Amino acid sequence: MSCFLIRNAKIVNEGIVFEGDILIENEFIKEIAKQISPKSSDCVIIDAEGSYVMPGAIDDQVHFREPGLTHKGTIETESKAAVAGGITSFIEQPNTVPNAVTQELLEDKYQIAAKTSYANYSFMMGGTNDNLEEILKTNPRNVAGLKLFLGSSTGDMLVDSSASLEKIFSSTKLLIAVHSEDETIVKNNLAKFKEIYGEDIPVEKHPEIRSVEACYVSTERIIALAKKTGARLHVFHISTAKELDLFTNKIPLEQKQITAEVCIHHLWFTDADYDAKGSLIKWNPAVKTQADKDALWKALLDDRIDVIATDHAPHTLEEKCNPYLTCPSGGPLVQHAVVAMFEAHHQGKISVEKIVEKMCHNPAKIFKIEKRGFIKEGYYADIAIVNAYLPWNVKKENIIAKCGWSPFEGYNFKSRVTHTFVNGKLVYHNGKVKEAKAGQRLLFEREV
Repeated sequence: MSCFLIRNAKIVNEGIVFEGDILIENEFIKEIAKQISPKSSDCVIIDAEGSYVMPGAIDDQVHFREPGLTHKGTIETESKAAVAGGITSFIEQPNTVPNAVTQELLEDKYQIAAKTSYANYSFMMGGTNDNLEEILKTNPRNVAGLKLFLGSSTGDMLVDSSASLEKIFSSTKLLIAVHSEDETIVKNNLAKFKEIYGEDIPVEKHPEIRSVEACYVSTERIIALAKKTGARLHVFHISTAKELDLFTNKIPLEQKQITAEVCIHHLWFTDADYDAKGSLIKWNPAVKTQADKDALWKALLDDRIDVIATDHAPHTLEEKCNPYLTCPSGGPLVQHAVVAMFEAHHQGKISVEKIVEKMCHNPAKIFKIEKRGFIKEGYYADIAIVNAYLPWNVKKENIIAKCGWSPFEGYNFKSRVTHTFVNGKLVYHNGKVKEAKAGQRLLFEREV
């Protein structure tokens, strides 16, 4: 039997912080109490005095690039970076090569993860204009949901047919997650800037090309469709103040049919950072203004935004150094997401309890993930220990993602993830990922 006893922990769970011990036996949290005596001499004792012990974060949007784009990252390399950052479960997106738009291609990714993932995993089924038959075969018990790209994406995944969209929304009971930008507006904006700059568009024009209007028009339209059809909609990576009035905080999360996510980069960077960071902070949707960032923080805290995620999307540094038109959008974030939010905590922007709500509890609730996202007896022992006062500097030598760079490179974080458990196995400890590929396929509490 595997046994760990975490002592003197500041346990963060369901809106409170309390001191106590946690006993882990095999895969599960066996006991939580003020003080626990080890039941066996073989039980490994970890003294967490002064540190926060939280559920492992659940990242509901990552791009780990396998299959087909493995020069950027793999399920193995990126899940390794995730557990080093206290993320114990991830939901990966279908725009790999080939796109995961059939049941066979989707299952191929699960087979890879079963052999190589350090963290728990699920993969989104991908929607297209013409694969409804495949979508309807998706098992809601063991697949996180359906992903639709309403703005340009890898391969043939742009869903730009109104008829196809309505048919999908009317036909599936799966949670539908969307990348929401209006493709026509983006293309028209790009054409205007090409007229001005030719092929040499400055990267700081990115938020004008992938504009506020492109986001708002798309999000307003897709929310109207969800209300019309009764579909369960989750809008990924909200980036504008204007979109926020489309979401509500008037009802409990469990009753919401339409939920929203914000990503680390939209909470951290603004368009003022393009001067220093350039294409390293080129994301879709674009990083926008300080006013947008401030509004996102406000909506996160007042519960119009439900989840914090990363949209982890690694590219090689060589690719990111390309000119604007050929530079891919996205960047690596899983290793630094939790500590970035703790940095915001140190700045007085957010409580630790709220971090846990948005990064652990709410993803579990929204996707109805079985026995994860909370520190509870009988739940899987997915746990991160965070020392809030153990500074470290992000540098190339300690970046774990395969791409080897980070938009946080050079930053001094005040907090550090010191331990990560996945299914009761200690997979990360003091800067080293152990060779314990402990990840399991996520299951969902839904009717089949």
